[in-house]
Amino acid sequence: MTAEHAEHASTPLEDYALLSDLSTGPLVSRDGSIDWLCFPRFDSPSVFAALLGSPEDGRWKVSASDGEVVSRRYLPRTFVLETTWRTPTGKMVVTDFLPPGDAQSDLVRRVECVEGTVEVEHDLRIRFDYARAKPWTRRVDLEKVGSCGLLSVAGPDALLLTGPLLHPHESQRAEPQTGMEDRHEASAEGHADDYQGAVSKRLSGVFPLVAGESESWVLTWHQSHEALPTAADPDRALEATIAYWTQWSSRVEVHDRHDEAVLRSLMVLRALTHGRTGGIVAAATTSLPEEFGGSRNWDYRYTWLRDAALTIEALIAHDFTEGALHWRNWLLRAVAGDPDQVQIMYGIAGERQLPESELDHLAGYENSKPVRIGNGAVGQYQADVVGEVMLALAALRDTGAAEGEYSWGLQKNLLRFCEQNLDRKGHGIWEMRGEAEFFVHGRVMMWAAFDQGVRAVREHGLEGPADRWEEIRDRLREEIMERGFNAELNSFTQTYSNDEVDASLLQLPHTGFVASDDPKMLGTVARIEEQLQDAHGLLHRYRTASGLDGLEGHEYPFLICTFWLVEQYANSRRTDDATALLDRLTGYANDLGLYAEEYDPVSGRLAGNFPQAFSHLGFIRASDAVNRARVQP
Repeated sequence: MTAEHAEHASTPLEDYALLSDLSTGPLVSRDGSIDWLCFPRFDSPSVFAALLGSPEDGRWKVSASDGEVVSRRYLPRTFVLETTWRTPTGKMVVTDFLPPGDAQSDLVRRVECVEGTVEVEHDLRIRFDYARAKPWTRRVDLEKVGSCGLLSVAGPDALLLTGPLLHPHESQRAEPQTGMEDRHEASAEGHADDYQGAVSKRLSGVFPLVAGESESWVLTWHQSHEALPTAADPDRALEATIAYWTQWSSRVEVHDRHDEAVLRSLMVLRALTHGRTGGIVAAATTSLPEEFGGSRNWDYRYTWLRDAALTIEALIAHDFTEGALHWRNWLLRAVAGDPDQVQIMYGIAGERQLPESELDHLAGYENSKPVRIGNGAVGQYQADVVGEVMLALAALRDTGAAEGEYSWGLQKNLLRFCEQNLDRKGHGIWEMRGEAEFFVHGRVMMWAAFDQGVRAVREHGLEGPADRWEEIRDRLREEIMERGFNAELNSFTQTYSNDEVDASLLQLPHTGFVASDDPKMLGTVARIEEQLQDAHGLLHRYRTASGLDGLEGHEYPFLICTFWLVEQYANSRRTDDATALLDRLTGYANDLGLYAEEYDPVSGRLAGNFPQAFSHLGFIRASDAVNRARVQP
C-alpha cells in the first residue's frame, strides 16, 4: 500500500451526489471529485474507484484554484448537478450530468465563470477494471469536429476525453490566454509527445476563465476495438437531459418540502433502473460497509426480485404504471425456464452467474475490507421472494393493467416453485450466512404468494388451481400461528426455532396476514421496540449478537427498518409517533435528498451502499402512510 493510500481519509457518504443516465450511476463528491464510476453499466468494472481506496485508484476532480464550494443542488426535477465555487477573484459554476439515451455513455462536465476570473483545475486518473489496469493514453485527431482528444485504452475498454486538452502531470499549467481559441490551441500545442507511454501518469491542467466564458469536457466510453465515437455536444446534451427528467417527473405534484423529498426518492428509484432492460439495481455501489472498519461489505449493483418488487409497489402507488410494466417484462425474461431455477437476484439483463470475489488491492471505504464484487447470496434460497413478487404483480393487476398469457403463466410457475420448496428452510430476507432456518417473515410471504394466487382466480377470473392454493395457504397460516407466534410473549418470532424478534416482522401487515392494530402485532412491535430500537429511535434488523447470521462484527441501524416502524405506527393510529420519527429520519438524508442503507447516529454519518433503493422506497411508503393517517378520522 502506498503512502497516499494509507493517509487518504474516506469522504463522508453524505458528501456525494448521484448522477444517472439509466445505465450507470457515478458519485460526485462535494469538492468536485467523481470517485466512483462504472462504464457502461452499473455493474461493470469501475474506471474510478477512489471511493473504495484513494485518488490513485481512479478519480476525476474538477475544482477552482484556491476556491471553496458555497452551494450545490440538482436542477429542479433532474439529476443535473450544479456546484458553485467561490475564489478570491471570482465565482464559477460546475454542471455535471450524463445524458440518458441508448446510443453511448457520456459524462459531461461544464464549467462557467459567472463573476470575475477563475482558474479551473483538473486531476484525472483513469484506472480501468477496479484499478487493476492503468491505461495507455495518447492524443488523437477528431476529424469530424476538427479538434483533438485524449484516448485512454486498457484491454477491451476505452475512454475518449474531449474538450481543452489535459496533460501528463509534469506539464500541468497552461499559460493564461486572452481568447478562448488561443487558450485551447496553447493547451494542445507542443505536447504531442507527452502522452506517449503515459501509462502510469495522471492527467491534469489549469484553465483560466473570465466572467461569461465557459468550457466543457466530455468523457465517452466505448469498446477499444471500435471506431472513435463522436462525443455528445454539451449544450444539446444538457437540454436533452433536463427535458428527460422533467418530463418523467411531471406527473408528481410538489406543494412543499415533504412532497419534494418524496419526488426525489421516486427519481432515485428511476435513476437506479437500467433504461434498456428494466432491471432495478439495489444500489449504485459495492462494498460500502455496514460498520466502518468491518467486513460486512457486499456488492449491491444487481437486481434482487424482492427489492425490485417493493420498488414497483411504490411506483404504482404514485401512478408510474409504465415503469412497473417494464420491470414485469424484465422479470419474464429473467425468470423464464424451469421453476426450480428461480433465483433471488440476477444481473441487470437477467444474468444468473454472479460469482463473488475479493479485490485485495483496494483498501476499502474507511479501511473496511474485504472489497467484494459479485454476490454469493445469489445461490441462497429465501422463502419470501415469491411472495414479494406476487404482491407487486397483484398491485399492478389491480391498476387494470392487462394480465398477459406469459405474465400469468410466470406467476403460476412461481407458485409451483413455492410448492416444491414448501418444507425447505431458507436464509431469510437479510441473507444470513449461517445455518438455514424457517424464518417467520419468509413463511408469511409464502402464505401471501398463495393468497394472491387465490385472489387472482377468484376476483380476476384467471385460470388456476385455486382450491389447492387455498388449502396450502390455510395450512401455512395454521403452521405459522403454531410455530412462529409465542403466546406467552404475545409476539411473532424471528424463526420457528428461537424467540428473537426481527424488524422484517413489521412487514406482516403489508401482506394481509395480520392487521396493524391486531393485539398480536402490537405485542410484536413492543418487543421490537424493546430489543431492536436504539436510544435515537432507530431500528436494527435483528440482534447480531445472536450469532444467527454467521458473520463477525456488528452493523448500524437500517433505515428501511425504521421506515417500516413509521408505517406501522401510522397504520395503528400512533400518528404522532409516526410523524415525529419520520421528521427525524428525513433529516438523515443528505442535502440532495439521498439515503444510504444505514445511519450511524453516534457519528452522524450515512453508512452502507449508496444511494440505496430499499431506503428510498421505505421513505416513500412511510410518507404515504403518515399522510393517510393524518386525514383519517
